[in-house]
Amino acid sequence: MHFSLLLLHLAGATLLLLYAVHMVRTGMERAYAGLLRRLFGEAKGGIIRAVAGGAAMAVMLQSSTAVAMIACGFVASGLLAVPVGLALLLGADFGSALVVRILSFDLGWLVPVCLAVGGIMHLKLSGERLRETGRMVLGIGFILLSLRFIGEATGPLRHAALLPAISGYLAGDAMMAVLLGALFTWLIHSSVAAILMISAFAAQGVIPLEAGVPLILGANIGSGLIAFWLSRSMDRAAQRLPLGNLLFRTVAAVIALIAIETFGVPALMRGLDPATALVDFHLAFNAVLALACLPFVKPVARLATRITQEPEGETARQRLSALDRSVIATPTLALASATRELLRMGELVEQMFRPVMDMFRSGTSDQIAGLRGLDDEINDTHTGIKLYIAEVNRGQLTADEARRGIELTDVAINFEYAGDIVAKNLLALASERAEKALQFSAEGLHELDELHARVVENMQLALNVLISNDVASARQLVAEKEHIRAMQRASHERHLSRLQSGKIESIETSDIHLEAVRAFKEINSLLVATAYPLLTRTGDLASSRLVRVG
Repeated sequence: MHFSLLLLHLAGATLLLLYAVHMVRTGMERAYAGLLRRLFGEAKGGIIRAVAGGAAMAVMLQSSTAVAMIACGFVASGLLAVPVGLALLLGADFGSALVVRILSFDLGWLVPVCLAVGGIMHLKLSGERLRETGRMVLGIGFILLSLRFIGEATGPLRHAALLPAISGYLAGDAMMAVLLGALFTWLIHSSVAAILMISAFAAQGVIPLEAGVPLILGANIGSGLIAFWLSRSMDRAAQRLPLGNLLFRTVAAVIALIAIETFGVPALMRGLDPATALVDFHLAFNAVLALACLPFVKPVARLATRITQEPEGETARQRLSALDRSVIATPTLALASATRELLRMGELVEQMFRPVMDMFRSGTSDQIAGLRGLDDEINDTHTGIKLYIAEVNRGQLTADEARRGIELTDVAINFEYAGDIVAKNLLALASERAEKALQFSAEGLHELDELHARVVENMQLALNVLISNDVASARQLVAEKEHIRAMQRASHERHLSRLQSGKIESIETSDIHLEAVRAFKEINSLLVATAYPLLTRTGDLASSRLVRVG
């Protein structure tokens, strides 16, 4: 097979692997959001629970990075202490390594089973959870299939003239192999995919153990680097978890590399086939990392806090940093500046909304007050955006620029209103529940979890539409309006049924439950409005939904 065709084959298999990992994670987030949230709530109960909870969530999501980004939001809201969060990420790293171990078994016989069962569930069944579970099963089938493709693509590479020189160089320069492994993992944004690919290369004899071990160590550093990179635009408090985790992984990888360079690859690994040896090394590395680093979560948390400490007086300057007054005379640049600030405003609303279900479960008055404090910043940002766009409008604008300014102002108004609903409605309901020591029924709490998780997803989708102007995403966002309305109706009917059956928890929390469901629906409607201008311009949205009479 021609070398360029081999590379194309390998590229296609790699992208299939990345897409499959994303499919499994998306299916899990949509089908079992409530379970993930309960696991997260239990994980906050202490260091040991945090490790176990982090591992469980990483196995379900097939991504330690996804767990890290969820935890970042809770740290920023003050709902999760940094030391407990670091323990959570150590567990997530181990859980991610466990996923690699499971997927590395010879499961080729499962491919047709997963594709058939997952395809039927996802395409033919009507229940939302069943369809998303089918997506997960399909994703697992695609992962196994992509690994087979990678093996087929890398097999002939053993005979490539240049490959022995490259493999020999990496085996002789461990530091370069570490850097290459870290860079590759960061580029594809998936440590699971990176480790599986490295092990697939080793299985075909493309890379020796002497090069594979430092590549694995580099992939572990790259795994920490992904979350650190993704959190760079978040609040400084949110950056502490990825920074602390990256410090842990980097120091551990350096120590392991020094040991390997000093004593050589362990004899135990040489007795195994290369792929198994590398996957087992990855699993052992993360197990030892979790155990060895647990006693140091508090000092590393203090170090990360000190590094990310916000200088006195910097907060006020940062609030309007995206609104660049020097470009007001250039409408295109000014509107882009306003869009960036609007994105930050949306992220603030999400930061306040995301922990709402935790407040309904066990929020204290101090935690609720801390979240309410974000509403002041949202209001200030809203005012800043409106005044900035008003000043831009005093200049010479084209019709498209004027229209865009109006659209951005409308989105800012909707985001501000959504923030008010969270602060004045949802958090007030959480305070009432806490003061009266009320508890939701298990069924009612599950319904609220499902609705809340769906609105969080739509919030992220709305921000994506705002930045990308992607028509497919906008259509998906508008379609979610009807889905949320159906979920609200179903929850309302089930709640009334529980009232009729005399369930005491439902009776006590009836007003809170119904008002919370209505608030979730209102927030979602405000988010959906983000997509209307784009779909109106493209002709994907009718100007009126009324049926013509006569």
